[in-house]
Amino acid sequence: MTTMNRLFSPLSVAIGATLLMGAAAADARRGDQESAYEAHQKGQVMSLRQIEARVLPSARGAEYLGPEFDRARSVYRLKFRRDVQVFWIDVDARNGQVIGRSGR
Repeated sequence: MTTMNRLFSPLSVAIGATLLMGAAAADARRGDQESAYEAHQKGQVMSLRQIEARVLPSARGAEYLGPEFDRARSVYRLKFRRDVQVFWIDVDARNGQVIGRSGR
C-alpha cells in the first residue's frame, strides 16, 4: 500500500461514515413527516401546523428548531432554543394538549 493510499483510506472511511449518518438522520426525519402526514390524513391526529399554532406562542423569545413525531404515542415533540439552552415541548397530537416540557 502506498503512502497516499494509507493516508486516504481512513479519511475515505470517515467521510463515508459521516455521509451515511447524515443520510440516516434525513431518512428518520422523512419517516417522521410521512408518518405524521398519514396519521393526519386518516383523521387520527391534528396537523403539525395546527399544533404549531397552539404551541409556538407559548415559547416566545425562543428559536423554533423543528418537530419530531412519535406515531406509536401520537406525540409531537417540538424543539426550541433560547440563548444556549435547548428545550422540548411534547404535545398530544390527537388534541393539541401540552403533555410535557423538558430541558429547561
